[in-house]
Amino acid sequence: LQFPPGAGSGAKMAAPISRSGAEPGAAPYGNFPNYSRFHPPEGRISLLPRGLLRSLFPAATRPLLGLDVGCNSGELSVALYQHLLGLQDSSSSPEPPGADKELKLLCCDIDPELIRRAQQSSPFPASISFASLDIMDSGAREPFLSSFLQRFGRSSFDIGFCMSVTMWIHLNHGDRGLLEFLALLASLCTFLLVEPQPWRCYRAAARRLRRLGRHDFEHFRSLRINGDMAESITRILTQECAMELVCSFGSTSWDRSLLLFRSTTAHPQGSD
Repeated sequence: LQFPPGAGSGAKMAAPISRSGAEPGAAPYGNFPNYSRFHPPEGRISLLPRGLLRSLFPAATRPLLGLDVGCNSGELSVALYQHLLGLQDSSSSPEPPGADKELKLLCCDIDPELIRRAQQSSPFPASISFASLDIMDSGAREPFLSSFLQRFGRSSFDIGFCMSVTMWIHLNHGDRGLLEFLALLASLCTFLLVEPQPWRCYRAAARRLRRLGRHDFEHFRSLRINGDMAESITRILTQECAMELVCSFGSTSWDRSLLLFRSTTAHPQGSD
């Protein structure tokens, strides 16, 4: 997979700052400590049809493998898992026998404290793995993802989730970083569900940092990819990353589109 020279490879995210008593807006990587309170999982889950996994992979051998990038403290990851497998929506309900053989979900986030919370609260430890990872750090990413995939004799994931993450990659790594990130996900996943943040969210994130007396995002004022971000991300994935748009599931109440893409080069697992 070829990237433009210097495509985000040298710009690594710093470790998140300690947030003991920190302002809620002090989350330059989107690592908000109470994210699910203001964007609850149900806002996305309600847009996704039941039986989606079966319709995408009717003949696949199990388990299917999923990758959730930027999972925060895991509430949405758990809700996606429950919805995709048709489980009860109560996080206190036990995992039914055999569910872990249906779907294995690997969830990562840059913030180790959020990952600790996710690990402690997850009702499905046999099926959902949470790990602290800077997805833009290729030195850490490649061995980590490879070791997970090799456990199942696989070289890619069946489905990836990128829910309100693209803006943070874009603001912290610039246009080149966004292109690298999307190309990476396209190379790793047969299907990819993306929830891009609209451009007004970029401006709001920059305002929050300035209000707190922080330095502005390094790349914010130089981004050439801007405006209608759902359209831009669709164009990048379909024209540059060998994916096609399968479905738009509509928009959440906070005006973010849920877009499902499929690789045009990968064959769904078990389809041949």
